Order: sequence, then structure tokens, then C-alpha cells
Amino acid sequence: MKRLVLAMLLAVGLGYVIVGQQSVQVMAQEQKPEVGYQAPHFTLTGLNNQQYHVAGKREKPVIINFWASWCGPCKMEAPDLQKVYEMYGKKVDLYGVNVTSNDNPEAAMQFVQSHKLSFPIPMDVTGSVSDRYKIMAFPTTYLVDREGIVRQKIIGMIDAKTLEKELQKLLAD
Repeated sequence: MKRLVLAMLLAVGLGYVIVGQQSVQVMAQEQKPEVGYQAPHFTLTGLNNQQYHVAGKREKPVIINFWASWCGPCKMEAPDLQKVYEMYGKKVDLYGVNVTSNDNPEAAMQFVQSHKLSFPIPMDVTGSVSDRYKIMAFPTTYLVDREGIVRQKIIGMIDAKTLEKELQKLLAD
């Protein structure tokens, strides 16, 4: 009798482990702008007319920062993003996605020039990418690993020191 109960408990426990592993794999395959899920794929044209892609596995992790030129916290955060880009640009891609559907291209260009931003600025003209990422506030930043999995979602301003700390974790993986 004890062996039967033990065998049943073992079978149930093993079942939970198998189901748990499968659900983690499903999360990593499903595109959703949440930690543990595949980052939603996109292709946008930048201010420099180059195409920028986020789609699954990549050589380097990527920081995706959604911003608008009229956003006060975005203005305060911009120098820190530039500093991080200068320090980590060879190890990490950084995309400053301007949500142009809530902004205008001239103001975005002026913002980039006044803050001397040298990282890529993809333009979300239609708002489709910000919709897929469920952007409700500016700035919002996503840290995505080499596998294309969202590792961190930061709503609001982030300073260089905090971003560097999070990047160290991302690069260690």
C-alpha cells in the first residue's frame, strides 16, 4: 500500500515538472511584451532611413526605449541612455523608438540633435509597435536577451547607474 501511494505521488510530481517545463517553453515562444516571453517582433525605419529589426535570436542583447520629444522624463533620461550606449554599444544594441504617432518627426529630430544622441532612432510612425508593446507611459524600456526573451520591463525614467547594473545581469546570461 505504501509503495502504491509513493508511486502515485512520484507520478504526480513528475507530471508537474513536465508540465512546468513545457509551459516555460511555450512562454519563450509566445510573443508578448512581458518578462519571460519572446519580445514582439518589429521592423522600423530610423531617422537615418536604415531598417531596424527585433525578431527572435540575435548576436547581442537589445535595449528598446520608447519615448516622445514632449516627455519630460524622456528629456532627463536621454543623456544617461547616450552614456550607456557609448559604454556598451559594442556589446548591446540600443534602439530609441520614437512613438511618432504621438509626436512629430521634426520635434523628434530636434530632440535627437539637442541631446546629441548617436544610437539608432527607429520611428514608430503608425503606433503599431508601441501598441504591440502596450506602451502606456513614456519612457518605457525593455531589456531583451540574445534569445529574444524580455528580461526586464521598466516603466518610467531609468538612470545610467541602474541601467548599467541591469545590463551586467543581461550580459552575464
